Amino acid sequence: MIKIREISVLRKSLLAVALSAFVLAAGCGDQSRGDGESGQTGNVQNSPGAVSERADGTASAEKATEPAARKVVKIAYLPITHALAGFELAEASKQRDLGFSVELVRFGSWTELIDALNAGKVDGAVALVELIMKAREQGIDVHLASLAHHDGNVMIIGSSYSSMADLKGKTVAIPHRQSTHYLLLNDALARENLTVADVNVIEMAPPEMPSALASGQIAGYCVAEPFGARAVTLNLGKVLYQSKDLWPDSVCCGFALSGRFVKENPEIAARLIEAIGVSGDSLDKDHSHASEVAARYLNVPGNVLDLSLQWISFGHPEISREQYDILRDKAVKCGLSENPPLYEDIVVNVR
Repeated sequence: MIKIREISVLRKSLLAVALSAFVLAAGCGDQSRGDGESGQTGNVQNSPGAVSERADGTASAEKATEPAARKVVKIAYLPITHALAGFELAEASKQRDLGFSVELVRFGSWTELIDALNAGKVDGAVALVELIMKAREQGIDVHLASLAHHDGNVMIIGSSYSSMADLKGKTVAIPHRQSTHYLLLNDALARENLTVADVNVIEMAPPEMPSALASGQIAGYCVAEPFGARAVTLNLGKVLYQSKDLWPDSVCCGFALSGRFVKENPEIAARLIEAIGVSGDSLDKDHSHASEVAARYLNVPGNVLDLSLQWISFGHPEISREQYDILRDKAVKCGLSENPPLYEDIVVNVR
């Protein structure tokens, strides 16, 4: 476990359209493609954390107004509800002196995002914990700082089905095999004494899932938000399970930091980790504020966003040994990893 020297506690005041138009970045997807709107990935200029537009329509470029000594921390993300605490962190760094500023870097797939983190092109990322585990298992110097959210995944099935047993022999989509969605799919099937061998599991970019369900290309999918809520609001499918029904307080996305960043900036890393917790807590305390922040970063209709935010929470993002060990055991059981890192070998702890 990496030890970071203690610091003073941060101030607690931190606080589409039609389906064919609903094309976001391939959030929680592994399709190596652009963000779905501009075709660009890894582009800081697409990130409101780098250049944003105020409510009055005037552009603001944080870099131009930041104190020269302020450390800029580059955080990679996909445009999904699971990254909302990262968005809140970026907003807070604009409004308060956290001792650093956040520059969000938007990506269009998990493959591109994790490659950028592993190569040191960004300092941190909101990423699938399974991908962070796999990178660490392969000897890459990345670490898990905290959770990014609690729950927020759903198992969607077509409206004509009533249980996972009805999906036997049919095609079910997930965004990436190295994911909690794959583990949740295993859990859902096990309730009907089925396994992944009883269905055809494919990887699919989440923005494509609602339309694929509508066309009959797939019979169901397990995914991060807001892509489950999109199918529900359009009456294309229904929620069979929320993640909390299958695996209470399941581990999904977390905040990852590069080992080099932690070693070179121990005090800033500690401040960053604490600020992540404050950001998550503030989102849970003020749901209207959470909706406003999400609307700035996600191209999602209001009714979709409202439903999506009912299924997820962000406060108390510390990851316990018990939570991690449950994930670790599931990853081994489901064949995602042979020797995932131990808790003390992957978690950055400031306590």
